[in-house]
Amino acid sequence: MRKDIPGFTATYATLNGIDIGFEVGGAGPPVLLLHGFPQTHAMWAEVAPILAQEFTVVCPDLRGYGESGKPSGVARYSFREMARDQVFLMRRLRFDSFHLAGHNRGARTAHRLTLDTPQAVRSLTVMDIIPIHRLLNDLTHKVAKAYYHWFFLAQPRPFLETLITADPEAYYKRCLLAFGKATLVDFKPTQLAAYRSAWADPDCRRAVCDDCRAAIEVDFDLDRGRSWPLRPLLGAGPVWGRWCHGAGLRRPRHMGGPDIRHDRPGHPRQALLCRTVAARHRRRPVRLPVRVTSGRLPCPLLRCGSCWPI
Repeated sequence: MRKDIPGFTATYATLNGIDIGFEVGGAGPPVLLLHGFPQTHAMWAEVAPILAQEFTVVCPDLRGYGESGKPSGVARYSFREMARDQVFLMRRLRFDSFHLAGHNRGARTAHRLTLDTPQAVRSLTVMDIIPIHRLLNDLTHKVAKAYYHWFFLAQPRPFLETLITADPEAYYKRCLLAFGKATLVDFKPTQLAAYRSAWADPDCRRAVCDDCRAAIEVDFDLDRGRSWPLRPLLGAGPVWGRWCHGAGLRRPRHMGGPDIRHDRPGHPRQALLCRTVAARHRRRPVRLPVRVTSGRLPCPLLRCGSCWPI
């Protein structure tokens, strides 16, 4: 098991039929952090040690990613299956309930976990996603262009795997850099090494495609008629603003939360949205619980650069 987070312990747990690789550190109330695409748990390398000053922080690789198992079959990559992995992992660590935060694919897993096992979630923070039905049912040509990867990565095997295998480094690096919105200097070398190690694995490339196939083939139906558990905020900031207006996205009426895209810098609602990314600058731990945040963040804390909704 790779050790990517300073001061944490790296190990595996066999549960729900597969091995889940994870790192754990700190002491206090439990916090589960779920990474996004195309990253691994290494994306939390700067966040987790700060949180670990007051919390027990668990950072796993989602199934199909990084050090975790990569089973065959599209249905095994539904967000429901990914969520079960995390519930079983936290129970293995003797946490029946916990704070939960996720970024992009991890946020969708966190959303599903909250719907299926609400008693396990003390608080929920989701970053950089919008509901699947909002995305696919209200698709416009601008959103289709911005979200092309949803349809590209969902193509049947082995067509897509063959295309990506021609140059996996080029493809996943472009995804990581948010299609031109970030540069490699935005990432620590150790994080890049972890991501590249994952991309080099053919089973990882196949699993990532199955993850996206499952979103359309399985999760779309699972999410039918299900509302979001809390009131989202639409994020402010230059990255979100450019994407939002470029893709033609408007705040869905059913979301109910405030639209803070045009709030002045420092507005209290922006402060709420940024609580999960401000610890690095204030040098103190994030105070949980944090309300649901959904939007396109510049994410200076995560250094992920790739804060485009997925």
